[in-house]
Amino acid sequence: MKYSIDKKEQYVIFTPMEEKLDSLLAPKLKSELLTIHAEGFSNLVLDLSQVKYVDSSGLSALLVGDREFGADGIFIISGVQDHVMKLLKISMLDKKLNLVNTLEEAGEAIFIHEIENGEDSEETVEDED
Repeated sequence: MKYSIDKKEQYVIFTPMEEKLDSLLAPKLKSELLTIHAEGFSNLVLDLSQVKYVDSSGLSALLVGDREFGADGIFIISGVQDHVMKLLKISMLDKKLNLVNTLEEAGEAIFIHEIENGEDSEETVEDED
């Protein structure tokens, strides 16, 4: 599986450089996502701008990413192509997953998520006093 990884301060952008995310590539994607999370990153943007086809195995990999990163951070999918979006809508995953159109929107969503989590932490500290 060909891909690029761009590690930012607050998050990682993972871009599969493949047209298909199917049963041949999905296990590798799951493995890479779990590895990035194990490295200590809690926010990930999955850039699907190159991906034109996803099957059920690919959808499963997206759910693994959402579960892993959603536990202590945020998992965002960016650049979803029309055919892939149709499948996400049919499977109703467009309601569950964090979908944005551009990497800029993904960065903004992570920034907002970080601010909201920071406020939650401060409120917890204040409640303890």
